[in-house]
Amino acid sequence: MRYFLDTEFNGFGGALISLALVPEYGDQEFYVSLPLPDEIHPWVAQNVVPYLRFVPPGVDYALSRADASRHLEAYLAPDNDPLIVADWPDDLAHFCQILLTGPGSMIALDGLRLQLINGAGFSAAANSKVPHNALHDARALKEFCLNGALSGVL
Repeated sequence: MRYFLDTEFNGFGGALISLALVPEYGDQEFYVSLPLPDEIHPWVAQNVVPYLRFVPPGVDYALSRADASRHLEAYLAPDNDPLIVADWPDDLAHFCQILLTGPGSMIALDGLRLQLINGAGFSAAANSKVPHNALHDARALKEFCLNGALSGVL
C-alpha cells in the first residue's frame, strides 16, 4: 500500500519535529511529534510549532526518538511492501533516519520502497487545512496525488 509522508523539522538540516503517514486506503493514519530542540529556528517557531497539536485526539505527543521508531515499526508491521510517497527529499531523509534505532540496528521491516514525486503544482501551504502540520500536509499530498494532477501517474 502507498503511504503519503510529510515531516516538519527545525529548519534546513535541522532535527525532526513531527512525522505523518497517511495510507492510500483506510483511516489508520500515523502521526508522531518529537521533543522540540532547545533552539528553534525563527521560521519554525512562527509557522510550525503553533500547529503541532492540530491532530486527532489520543495522539502521543513528544515521543522520544526510540518510542517514535517503535510506533512506526508497529504501524508498518502489517504491510509487507509499503511504498512511502513524498514530494520533498528531506521528508524521505527524516523518515529513513527514524527507521534507525542505534548503531547498526533498525526497526523490523520486511522491506519498503520510497518514491519521490515531482510535486510541481502542489503546495502544502496552499492545499493543507492546517499548513505546516505534518498530518494535515500528508493528507493534502494524498489528495493531490490521488485526485489531482498525479492521479494517472502514481
